Amino acid sequence: MTIALNATEITSARPFNPVRFSICTLVTSRAEYAKMLASFRSGGFAEPATEFLFIDNSNSNAFTAYDGLSRMIEAARGEFVVLCHQDVRLIDDGAAKLEAMLASLEARDPAWAVAGNAGGVNAGRLAVCISDPHGEAQHVGALPERAMSLDENFIVLKRSARVGFSADLKGFHFYGADICLCADIMGFSAYVIGFHLRHLSQGRMSPAFYEGREAFRAKWSRALRPRWMQTTCGLLLLSGNRVGQMFGAAIQNQALKLARRLPQARGWTKTTVPTGAP
Repeated sequence: MTIALNATEITSARPFNPVRFSICTLVTSRAEYAKMLASFRSGGFAEPATEFLFIDNSNSNAFTAYDGLSRMIEAARGEFVVLCHQDVRLIDDGAAKLEAMLASLEARDPAWAVAGNAGGVNAGRLAVCISDPHGEAQHVGALPERAMSLDENFIVLKRSARVGFSADLKGFHFYGADICLCADIMGFSAYVIGFHLRHLSQGRMSPAFYEGREAFRAKWSRALRPRWMQTTCGLLLLSGNRVGQMFGAAIQNQALKLARRLPQARGWTKTTVPTGAP
């Protein structure tokens, strides 16, 4: 079944009958999308084990990738949710191959939540399994390989992990990196797997790309900043730096003692002071 989600549909009203795969796409060309559908169906992604969800952006970009794909993830009934571009085409790998790869990945790392066919592993290092205008049958890395970001042409989510995108970002760029960071913070992992398909686009670095890059950088720089975290029973210094972690652990009791005596402090009684605090 192919289901269009529109601005007025209440997705929670759909009966929840689980399927194996939900294929979710933002559509700007119905003709292009029809070719993608035919490709997936011929590759074994067939109803009733698969559902196809799309948002029609052909008249205007009513939804961006962040909010549009989030809407489809919410509506999806599949055990695995595939987010893909309308201009991807299957070649030889199909549903059976993807099933086998995901089962192998589950056995290797039950904490995986996100997988794709290309991504960044670390500074200067990529993992890739794709054919596109940059090259035929590109294969880089010993796949599956853990990644810090994924290319947006093809992303698979394990629905039970309940990972999603940042609510404070918009647009059509860097959402593959965004969902990997969100998964990492939740304690999950992301991988590039050897699922080979063709992506017809080579990508375009328009002004919107650079705007999206800056918005992504600003949001995550803010989100990952070192900070003091005040709870009802303690004060902790959070830092990604090992020295900062050691420093915070060493002074946290003294910092709490000082903080609860500041002019703006409030809400503290003897019963709210944790055992062992000075």
